[in-house]
Amino acid sequence: MRGGELDRLVNASCDGVVLSTTLQQLGMARSSIARRCGNGGVWQRILPGVVVLHNGHPSQRQRSIAALLYGGDDALLTGTSALAAYGFEIAGSNAHVLIPHTRSRTPTAFVHIERTWRMPNGAKRGSLRCAPIERAVLDACRRMTSADLCRTALTRVLQRGDTSLQALVDELAAGSDRGSALPRTVLGELSANAHSIAELRARKLYRGFRLPTMVHNPDIVSGTGEFIARPDGWIDSVAMAWEIDSLAHHMSVRDHVATVRRRERMLACGIEVVTHLPTQLSDEPLLVEAQLRAGYERACGRPRPNVHIKSAERM
Repeated sequence: MRGGELDRLVNASCDGVVLSTTLQQLGMARSSIARRCGNGGVWQRILPGVVVLHNGHPSQRQRSIAALLYGGDDALLTGTSALAAYGFEIAGSNAHVLIPHTRSRTPTAFVHIERTWRMPNGAKRGSLRCAPIERAVLDACRRMTSADLCRTALTRVLQRGDTSLQALVDELAAGSDRGSALPRTVLGELSANAHSIAELRARKLYRGFRLPTMVHNPDIVSGTGEFIARPDGWIDSVAMAWEIDSLAHHMSVRDHVATVRRRERMLACGIEVVTHLPTQLSDEPLLVEAQLRAGYERACGRPRPNVHIKSAERM
């Protein structure tokens, strides 16, 4: 094969990976392709209908390109192969490919094909089409059996700032229950830790507000001593509670119901309740202050209910 002809084939490929049909469209006979991909040939058939224009070991990127070509024009990488394209080193050897449920493709060699009713919009990472980072990492976690590996994968994407806990929780809730137990457990742990961090941020932020002293994590009881709730913050002079919403109450119906009932008990006892998301503490501090001040003014405008602190730690 002359140099100019080889250059034309390489230019038609993606990093040296090309469909057999593309080679035929460029004028190569099937027999010529088969000969070059045979024993001792200079090329290799990496997947059915997909050729690598060398006979060495394909790189991870070439394997991902081959998987997408095999999957079709609307295929997307997900799982660990997509995470690799996003720049994360997460253990995984197979290429996980999403295709619409209306199509069918046979899993083969190193390619795991998943037909899905929830085909996401793709994100381009160079020449690779990938599922959004939330879908990619959770698809990887659904196939894991190690809590440590799952925790590592989720923590890395969060630490780099590519997504948020809320976005991961929402994606997990929207997807199939298959394989969701492990990532749900790990997200619950991460949410609890994030809530602790959010409480510390809230305490620091509140010190800059010109509002009365707030008590941290008190047990609030009724006049008869019945437990009502343990809010994150409490202004005792006017019986006002401040709650930092934990993502944990989004993790299950039981957690959500517990949150709703706790707030219902406080409201039923006449307690003024102000709530914020952890993200608002850093993104909207002025709004947080304004809403706390408005809540305090409302609390001042009504008789103080007969509720008391049982035990507390001052902010």
